[in-house]
Amino acid sequence: MTTQNNLKIVALAGGVGGAKLAHGLANVLPPENLTIIVNTGDDFEHYGLYICPDLDTVCYTLAGLANPETGWGRVSETWNAFANASKLGGPNWFNLGDQDLGTHLERTRRLKSGQCLSEITRDFCRAWGIQHTILPMSDSPVRTIVETDEGELAFQEYFVHRRCEPRVRGFRFEGAEIAEPAPGAVEAVRSADAVVFCPSNPWVSIDPILKILPQIEKPVFAVSPIIGGETVKGPAAKMYRELGIEPSALAVARHYRERLTGFVLDEVDKQLEGELMGLSIKTTVTNTLMESHEDRIRLAQEIIGFIGKML
Repeated sequence: MTTQNNLKIVALAGGVGGAKLAHGLANVLPPENLTIIVNTGDDFEHYGLYICPDLDTVCYTLAGLANPETGWGRVSETWNAFANASKLGGPNWFNLGDQDLGTHLERTRRLKSGQCLSEITRDFCRAWGIQHTILPMSDSPVRTIVETDEGELAFQEYFVHRRCEPRVRGFRFEGAEIAEPAPGAVEAVRSADAVVFCPSNPWVSIDPILKILPQIEKPVFAVSPIIGGETVKGPAAKMYRELGIEPSALAVARHYRERLTGFVLDEVDKQLEGELMGLSIKTTVTNTLMESHEDRIRLAQEIIGFIGKML
């Protein structure tokens, strides 16, 4: 059995749910024992700025800067620049707060000067007081394209502008075939005791990262983002239904099946434990809702304890 204090973990994360668990893990594990690799498939350019929604959500959350009501954006945000741009005829479907704009402005300036995204992210984390390592999945652009009944849509067009209304038929990740993992990502996985898939959307948050990383030869543990057949936040359950799959924690486990060592179920889905064990997947059942700071830490501790027992 591996002791909790010595475990080295790599967490794969998307947006709000992934950020919450990453924050919990960062409160449990020392900086040298946790690396968080974040989806950048939903990155896009808006108002001429390079925007990284998932990466910023994870960073803001770990820095204690995230809006606690939405889980994304900045706390105590103002909207003066965006309101004025909108009044002048600029696109108003993707909100950009004043503090958030500062992040995008400086990131874009540095990218144009030749710096890479992982280097910029490292500097931003240092400025925000984040000690744990946060990496974009790649320094190369990879774009999640949602195949819908209305044609192909860039992810933010589908997710924010169209509010997930078009029916999903599939996904592709433009640029993934030539993109390399960000510096340090492969080394982090190789030196880790286990990899944790945070409770993020399997289709558009975790899958893009897995397209970039080489085969993971480490024990993999996943937390279901679907509880009682519904997602806590985001369109994952809707995507499953439109792809002809009944949304459930079991469907998430089957999605990851070939990779999984262990799976974390919510108490609401305890009845699925037998079927998961039939798939040769070890399970643990707990309250996976992270409604408070304490919930994040508790869940992270339980996951680390579960991993420790399995190794």
